[in-house]
Amino acid sequence: MSPETPLSGRQPKAVRSALAVLEEVVAAGPGVTAKEISAALKLPPATTYRLLNLLVGEEYLVRLPDLRGFALGRRAGRLATPVAVRPPAAARAIVEHLRQRVRWGVHLASYAAGRLTLIDPDPDHPPSDAALLARYPHVSALGKLLLADQPDWRAIVRELRSFTGRTIVEADHLGAELAEVARTGLARQCGELQERRGCLAVAIRDVVSGELVAGLAVSGPAERVAEPNGELVALVRDHAGQLAPLLA
Repeated sequence: MSPETPLSGRQPKAVRSALAVLEEVVAAGPGVTAKEISAALKLPPATTYRLLNLLVGEEYLVRLPDLRGFALGRRAGRLATPVAVRPPAAARAIVEHLRQRVRWGVHLASYAAGRLTLIDPDPDHPPSDAALLARYPHVSALGKLLLADQPDWRAIVRELRSFTGRTIVEADHLGAELAEVARTGLARQCGELQERRGCLAVAIRDVVSGELVAGLAVSGPAERVAEPNGELVALVRDHAGQLAPLLA
């Protein structure tokens, strides 16, 4: 990691200007042009274009397909804490049906705004702390599903913190595992957060766009999670498929 460079005298003003551009795009709505932003903020056009290019490069903004304006990008969604929205009754019934079929804990998570949020945790088998799962996605199966779907998972994982001797803290190792998760739509963690506990999770995607919208996980003893569990995985995949049209 390169040593930190102290802020220069002009950088705070540039940061404020960039934040003002983001705020203006939110206020004006999708399609606002660089000229309109420049006029609203009383910024020189050259400065406005430079800030817009920076924010597009960092994925906080996107250029609309017709190149006539800008809209919020993927990373802008991470600036707000997502509100956990209770899934519809039909979805909860499917999750409950899976709970009745297995003796493991069953949890449903949403990936709205690019963040892991538990929306139907198993009341009889409470999951790990939700804030911890959201902050360290590399130590849970649900988190690995989210990371595997990112263009660059390193943009989300700021610290490969170790929780047990099994926690994957080598970037190359984690990258290889996430590539396999992306290929199969199945993620596992075996004792990486708690020595004796583990979980496996399958992806739930929008039936039209293919976008990752949620994850369905079962949790149990770490050594059991490490087994192939073919029948269990098939059962979870079947229930995830039933949830897909209800969660898009």
